[in-house]
Formats: sequence, structure tokens, C-alpha cells
Amino acid sequence: MFRANWTAVVTALCIAFSAHFSPAAAQDRRVPSSPAELRLSYAPIVQRVQPAVVNVYAAKVVQNRNPLLDDPIFRRFFGGGQQQEQVQRSLGSGVIVDSSGLVVTNVHVIEGADQVKVSLSDKREFEAEIVLKDSRSDLAVLRLKDTKEKFPALEFTNSDELMVGDVVMAIGNPFGVGQTVTHGIISALARTQVGITDYQFFIQTDAAINPGNSGGALVDMNGRLAGINTAIYSRSGGSQGIGFAIPANMVRVVVASAKGGGKAVKRPWLGAKLQAVTPEIAESLGLRSPSGALVASVVPNGPAAKAGLKSSDLITGIDGQAVDDPNAFDYRFATRPLGGTAQIDVQRAGKPVKLAVALETAPDTGRNELVVTARSPFQGAKVSSITPAVADELHLDADTEGVVITELGDDSPAAQVGFQKGDIILAVNNQKIGKTGDLEKVAAVSQRLWRITLVRGGQQINVTLGG
Repeated sequence: MFRANWTAVVTALCIAFSAHFSPAAAQDRRVPSSPAELRLSYAPIVQRVQPAVVNVYAAKVVQNRNPLLDDPIFRRFFGGGQQQEQVQRSLGSGVIVDSSGLVVTNVHVIEGADQVKVSLSDKREFEAEIVLKDSRSDLAVLRLKDTKEKFPALEFTNSDELMVGDVVMAIGNPFGVGQTVTHGIISALARTQVGITDYQFFIQTDAAINPGNSGGALVDMNGRLAGINTAIYSRSGGSQGIGFAIPANMVRVVVASAKGGGKAVKRPWLGAKLQAVTPEIAESLGLRSPSGALVASVVPNGPAAKAGLKSSDLITGIDGQAVDDPNAFDYRFATRPLGGTAQIDVQRAGKPVKLAVALETAPDTGRNELVVTARSPFQGAKVSSITPAVADELHLDADTEGVVITELGDDSPAAQVGFQKGDIILAVNNQKIGKTGDLEKVAAVSQRLWRITLVRGGQQINVTLGG
């Protein structure tokens, strides 16, 4: 039997081989019959798109501080001295998404910048103001200053309609060499294990993306914006054929918030904590594969609770789109417009259930955000009481107590001591910290020793500073 099958295979291969090299096959190769057949090119798309892709230059002035100036004897004998200023520069790309001069780029391109400039493809430069920064998606919106002209802008495609294998082009300013176009295909969609932003749902492409491409355009063959190039996977620092872009549908949400005059992006709040389905959980639930988002807990009186979502429910879809894991749900839910409802597909005790969840923002009253200015280990830290909105932004449990650090400058005393964004301050010198006013009051009292209880990454830590 084996020999008979092998003979058939060899015969078939011989026939195919001879057919490939037969005179008939050779006749398929011909001289192009018209100049048009020699001009198959991406050039028409590039010419239409290129003017809307810009270079973004960000500058930050930092002080080179001499620690000896802290010593009064040094200051007395050697003078106060001058702190030297140094300008740190970063380079990235951006995309004009509105003819009035709105530009989208990455937050990490302009983070901490004192000055931002945008250079157009025609070499003209404009100063730009930062309209909105959304660290959760790593997207920022700029506006060109002192201009009333209409600029070429890119339209958004529906990134949910993209398919693996679609041809795309990446346009940006890699390594500062100037505007550059590369092409490739969409290698994968819905990449959720990248670890770059809160919303882990990226387009993966093999179009060459390098440092400087951040904030640039990933465009489809219709010349529409498919995504914003954001990161690469690389061991050398250069392109290795694995680049990631934020899908256009997320970009659209951030731009809409900027156009509406918002200083922050308003997104729907589910009011539930989700967890990934492990193989062990899948087996216990009788699932064929570990897929979906398992509801771990539900916030009382939140949208999920009002819709009837319960702990141990398995979310499998939203508005007809499959949900493979919690990251996929977070992205799908976050890109839904506020108002109205989203239809959630749930498996409950092995039976399908459909729920309508209201698309509304998380309550944010009582945030009382402030920057600690008193001379203390917390000086320079921006802190907030933990509202449902803050808990949602920082992925905390809704019933988390304490005060959380939401922002701190790299050169602030709090950062130098070792505090990090997301640290939850529970107590200072045995005084419970329940709201920002409590921390502000404690920080204002001069202390030799600071005994601090905080939570970082779910672990409670006791720290003693001073002495």
C-alpha cells in the first residue's frame, strides 16, 4: 500500500515538474504590453498620505544639580554656584487627523516636554501645544499653534475590519533620517500580551518600524489610518519584523475627546473585576479551550451589577464580537461610545445569557487630587483619594482604602526616595491615611523618622525613612 501511494506521488510530481518547464508554461512569461503594467506602485497612496504624517520634536530642560550645594560650608567658601541646565530632546512622529491642525502622537514621545515642535513634510515647522494626554492608551493629541490654514489629514479606517494578511504601510521618521515609508502585512490582530499600555490590544505588522517611528501612521491600501505605530520587539534596537500599532478605533476615541474639549478621555465603566481563564479553570467549567473573561467580582450598584452580571459568569462576547481574554474585553468596552448600552454575551452555569450593560463613566466625586509640597518624603508626589474612577484607571479593587500616588516627577524628592506611581499609602507614623487631606496634614509636620505603610503590586510594605 505504501509503495503504491509513493508511486502515485512520484508520478504526480513528475507531471507537475514537466508542465512547469514545458513550452506552454514558458509562453506565460511575456513582455509588458503597456507602460501601465510597469508602473504597479504604492506611490499614489504614499503621495496622498505623506503630507499628513509629521515629525515631532520634544525638548525638556533639566537641571544638573550638584549635591555639594546642599552643604552650607561648601556654599560659604565656594559660592552658591550655578546649576547647569541641559536640554533633553526626543524625536518621534505624528499624524494630522483633523484639517484644523490636530496631531496624534504617542505620550512617550512628548512626556515631560517643555516645548514641542512639529515639522511637516514640506519642511515647515510649527510650535504645538499639548491638548490631551492619555497615558492609558499612550496617545497624545497636539494642536499646531498660530495657524489658520487647512492641513491635509488622514481619515480613520474601521480597524475591526482589518484582517491578517492585509497589506499596510508604515510612515514615520526612523532614527531621525527623515520621512520614510516601509510596507508589509498585518501579521496578527488583537495582540494582548505586549505589556505596553493599559489597553493590550495591538495590531502586529512586519512593516519595518524603528526608533523615531513612534507616533507615526500605519495606513491601509485605501490610504486610511489603520493605527498609530507605538513599539517594536527587538533585541538589537532596530526592526526585526515585529512592530505594534494602536488600532484606529482607539485613536478615534482619544481624538473625539480632544475635539470635545476634554482634558481626559471619558470611557465606559463596567464595575466588575475580570480575570483570565487558565487551562485549570477551563477544565473546571467544562470549556473546550481557555477563552473568555471570567468575572471575579462585581461592584455593588455599578453598571455590571445593574445589568445582572454575577461573579463566576464567563464573558464570551460584546456586541457580536468574540472576547478571548480580559484585555480584549477591556479594549472592546473602552472603544464603545458613552450613552446607550453594550450587549454582553455570557456563559452562566453552561447556559448562554445576554445582558445589556449601560455605557456610563465611573463616579469620580471625592478624588481631591493634590501635589504634596511640604518638605517630606512625599514632596512632589501627586496623590488622589481612591474613587471608583481612580480604581478603574489603576486597576485597583473598588473597595481599596488609602491614598494613591498618581504622578511624580523624575527629579522630585518622592521619586528619589523610591516612591512609584500606583503606590497606595495606608498609614504614616501610625496615622491612618484615608484621604489626600490626611496625607497633606501629616506631611506638613516635621519629623526625624517616617514610618510608612504602603501597598505596591498587591503587597503591603513597611518602610522607615530618616534617622
